[in-house]
Amino acid sequence: MKKLRLISVLIFSVAALSLAGCLGKPDKVVPITNFQAEKYLGTWYEIARLDYYHEKGLNQVTATYSLRDDGGIKVLNRGYLSAKGKWRESEGKAYFVEDKNTGYLKVSFWGPFYSSYIIFDLDEQYQYALVTSSSKSNLWLLARTPTISGEVKASMLAKAAALGFDTNKLIYVEQTEKNP
Repeated sequence: MKKLRLISVLIFSVAALSLAGCLGKPDKVVPITNFQAEKYLGTWYEIARLDYYHEKGLNQVTATYSLRDDGGIKVLNRGYLSAKGKWRESEGKAYFVEDKNTGYLKVSFWGPFYSSYIIFDLDEQYQYALVTSSSKSNLWLLARTPTISGEVKASMLAKAAALGFDTNKLIYVEQTEKNP
């Protein structure tokens, strides 16, 4: 009986530690402060990303955020998989990790498993954002419009590169003006 309890505690501890790692912050990445969730809500277009296995082959990618009844944020990710000629959607939920004024959330698309969602750069008008997870192998450049100017893109890429993101590996997402 003691052996079974010990094994259970070990399994639980390993699972808890591995899940905790998913909510970490990459070195030198600091979430924005003075975050206002209500201004962040709505649709964002994915301009570029470091390839992520859940988004392989997707274009016309958007993320739409809205408030949940429980105080969290509903996340609806959508993209077009042209190889199969169909749309793919994922609905998730996000909650603040520290406080509602810090752009550091945990997001889940699969039950009790959460990943970091860290907004580390956001302009004052909430038009452009840089987002990562617990690892610098994940990076998303988001905008309120399907395209951005070269000047804005260069500025955002410089910020990401200065923090150690490999911006040479970014995939630029094909967007259309009308995203059905």
